Amino acid sequence: MQIRLREIHLPMRHPFTIALGTTTVQHNLLVELEQDGVIGYGEAAPGLAYTEFTVESMVNALEAVRPLIEAATLTTPPEFWEKMLPSLGHNRFALCALDLAAHDLWGKLQGAPVWKLWGLDISKVPDSDYTIGIDAIETMVAKMKEFDGWPIYKIKLGTSDDLAIVRALRQHTDAIFRIDANTSWTPEQTIAYAPELKALGVEFIEQPLLRDNWEGMKRVRAECVLPVIADESCLTEEDVERCAGCFHGINIKLTKAGGLTAGRRMIDAARKHGLQVMVGCMSESSVGISAIAQLLPLLDYVDMDGAVLIAKDIATGVRLEKGKPIFPDENGNGVQLLPDAFA
Repeated sequence: MQIRLREIHLPMRHPFTIALGTTTVQHNLLVELEQDGVIGYGEAAPGLAYTEFTVESMVNALEAVRPLIEAATLTTPPEFWEKMLPSLGHNRFALCALDLAAHDLWGKLQGAPVWKLWGLDISKVPDSDYTIGIDAIETMVAKMKEFDGWPIYKIKLGTSDDLAIVRALRQHTDAIFRIDANTSWTPEQTIAYAPELKALGVEFIEQPLLRDNWEGMKRVRAECVLPVIADESCLTEEDVERCAGCFHGINIKLTKAGGLTAGRRMIDAARKHGLQVMVGCMSESSVGISAIAQLLPLLDYVDMDGAVLIAKDIATGVRLEKGKPIFPDENGNGVQLLPDAFA
């Protein structure tokens, strides 16, 4: 195989604010893996909570194992992932980009979409939400109206007016709401807010407390009238078991977990512990989003609107029409770079 690495710059459609900070341009890593004249594409997106994982750190990690990668012949992605794990386990973000590219390449070499090679059926899959970042209430309402008609909206909270935000948004839609506090609440706030949020049509609360506040989460899980879903508390497969007594489900981010191979392992572990499963995205292009889509038949919920949140995509692939995933007639993860991707 040959590997090529490229930093991509994705301007956000609007400044995207969560409780941890604001992003105006997302800087991600694109990995290209080529074998027998066929190219697979993978992506990883650094996040505001994970400052040690930059594009530079990912490139350095992958360059250190370039000889190992380029000496390999891809047979199956899990076998390749296991071979790379000892060298890249310290940087799951880099491992993710490599693993997504390996899956895309594998499917293209096999002449079928990844979901089909896994024996899955995409005739019935969950709809994606559309995320409303923190802003002035009138601006959040305008953001929602810009994408009117979606069945689900994910609302980022962590302000002094959290309930007022949800009340205001509810006046303009009958859609399902999901709340993501990104670790900004206390147990007391979460338990106190939940009854009104439930009355306002909120489906669940994602990661209300700091990631290591396990005692607080046990209390929340026992007393909160809404289900709670782990995100920052569940990064890799090793975290799943601990989440079982503190959350009703987990939100898997492929970038943090180490790719599709790791994601499938986490799904299996979650099911063994009776947890619901969601896969979420970072701010990423259709390269990363199309990889997430391969998992859709295995999920209860999905948040795969990353390519909708950016102003200019670099690829075609699985896309969303008012939350409904539309799969292309392409093999692998369904990804093709646009002709002007880097113009």
